[in-house]
Amino acid sequence: MYQPIENYGVVGNMRTAALVGKNGSIDWLCFPHFDSPSVFAAILDENKGGHFVISPVDEQGVSKQLYWPETNVLITRFHRDGGVAELIDFMPVGAKSSHDGHNLLIRKVSVLSGELTLKEVCQPGFNYARDEHAMVLTEKGVCFHSPKQSLGVATDVPFERKDNGVVGRFTLKEGQSSVFVLQGVEQGHGCGLPFTEKQATEQFKETVTYWRGWLSRCTYTGRWREMVHRSALVLKLLTFEPTGAIVAAPTCSLPETLGGQRNWDYRYVWIRDAAFTVYALMRIGFQDEAARFMEWILSRCREANPDGSLQLMYGIDGRSDMPEDVLHHLEGYKKSKPVRIGNAASDQLQLDIYGELMDSVYLYNKYGTPVSYELWQKLSRIVDWVCDHWQRPDQGIWEFRTGGRHYVYSKLMCWVALDRALRLANKRSFPADINRWRQIRDAIYRDIIEKGWSTERNAFVQAYENDVLDAANLIMPLVFFMSPTDPMMLSTIDAINGSVREGGLTSSGLVYRYNVTESVDGLQGEEGTFNICSFWLIEHQILRVKFDEPGIHMAMVCAATGCPPLRHEPYTGAKLDEQLADQARRFLAHSAKFRIDRGKGRLYLSPIFKWFAADFVKKYAPGRNIGRQTKEISSVLNYIAPYLSETNKKYVLAGKYKIKYLDYDWSLNEQRTSR
Repeated sequence: MYQPIENYGVVGNMRTAALVGKNGSIDWLCFPHFDSPSVFAAILDENKGGHFVISPVDEQGVSKQLYWPETNVLITRFHRDGGVAELIDFMPVGAKSSHDGHNLLIRKVSVLSGELTLKEVCQPGFNYARDEHAMVLTEKGVCFHSPKQSLGVATDVPFERKDNGVVGRFTLKEGQSSVFVLQGVEQGHGCGLPFTEKQATEQFKETVTYWRGWLSRCTYTGRWREMVHRSALVLKLLTFEPTGAIVAAPTCSLPETLGGQRNWDYRYVWIRDAAFTVYALMRIGFQDEAARFMEWILSRCREANPDGSLQLMYGIDGRSDMPEDVLHHLEGYKKSKPVRIGNAASDQLQLDIYGELMDSVYLYNKYGTPVSYELWQKLSRIVDWVCDHWQRPDQGIWEFRTGGRHYVYSKLMCWVALDRALRLANKRSFPADINRWRQIRDAIYRDIIEKGWSTERNAFVQAYENDVLDAANLIMPLVFFMSPTDPMMLSTIDAINGSVREGGLTSSGLVYRYNVTESVDGLQGEEGTFNICSFWLIEHQILRVKFDEPGIHMAMVCAATGCPPLRHEPYTGAKLDEQLADQARRFLAHSAKFRIDRGKGRLYLSPIFKWFAADFVKKYAPGRNIGRQTKEISSVLNYIAPYLSETNKKYVLAGKYKIKYLDYDWSLNEQRTSR
């Protein structure tokens, strides 16, 4: 049975990554690298794809996942009538772990209370389930040999054959554990020796130390810090340590909507996506990843096309050939065909990549290390190419599989490429064709204003030839093309922020890239909302208004982290007070966000109140001569009191209890379908 996509956690080692479901099943793993053929792909075909399951035999009960704090070590807990089991999944990283020539995935299962019978099922599907394999069982595990690859699972748990895999059952009492080590092996050399509990613990501690040491370099200390840290850890997992490349995602062919055609392979390096990632990591203190990516970019510039241009995407090793193929034998996630590997968009012309690239280089030079003269020479040639070709039609940021058009975002990013090149040349006094670059930069600006604006929509639109809205244009103020308070920009934002029913692109506070019924993109079916567009809209709200009302902050974070939507309509100025009050009441009605235990004398609050406590002080506890922490707590309680029942309101305002902040319930995000 297919798991909901949000039921998967990810583990990795900056070479590859595995998806582990709440049911204890590894349903996706490409080995040994991100873009290698899969060995487990049950997420794309539950019958053929292959999986590696460790879970209780009793399937009735609750399963939860969490990460070991400040790491990419995944914990899955199984709560059953007979006890509680814990499965720890991680790929070792650190000084002793990652340089022995092997990729290891360690799975340690323990019983924390009671006694449970567990099962183990390992059934690989080599080369996207296209290759047959042989099995060799030993006293210490099993080896799987396909024509091009071999895997071993080392353990003390006995296996027996079943179909083209192995199964096992074992019983553990409280305090007992078993360890399974998955690794690449050579044919004829066995499946490796199983880890003792002590060895597994040593690898676990070293991996935890590595991740915590890496995360300690984060300079971000503001609100949402826990979310920022988790996001940074995921972005780090997407880096390919041997080359410095950054993949867009570790998966392929997961559908935007069930049954749709928009199923793509993202296991490659998009210059655009990698540039955004570099910017995000740099701004919170991670300079090494940016430096490695700049090395990777320099290598691509050395191998550029004869005219100086770059591809929009590359393989993690720098290869430029990524032929697209359809795997007809796989049914797709929940029967969402086609299943694609490779990506034909690699041959497209997407002019915007040069803007994102030059912006990331400019910011790296500003916040990281000054760029080398060799890199500047290569970049200058790229900028000259942009000067010669910015007027060409292209396929745009959304990779439309139709003929080329004059997309506004593509022109905008050509402007960014020239603007950042001019800034960098001025900052570093690099030699450059300044006059030509400036003239063309200004010509692009005028071109966008004249041809990218629709008087009918009163907004910037997707392309010169149409009146279709496009959320990519939300980036205009963020790259300093236009003031966030410019009337043209405000009108564009209002148009996009309108509900889909009214011709806008917003639904429940989340933003679609464009309306698929209006824009001809060469594909059938619908798509989900696009998270980066939603956050661009939030950035606009921050730039546009100085927020003194903490309820607006709360509404924004609720919209971004999966709280129940507001009757499927966006926030509007006319209804804002009513909508925020409605959201607050619904927020406080959820036991994962607000709960009173009179017996223990405790008030349980969502951590959102802790993260935003300082924002509540100005309006709800002004001028009181009390300590900062007391003032923050008091202001939060004064805010929530009007939205409670009279009985709970009196209890809260009486203050005769201890406050305890709850863990954030990430399962709330399951109510959203967004990419």
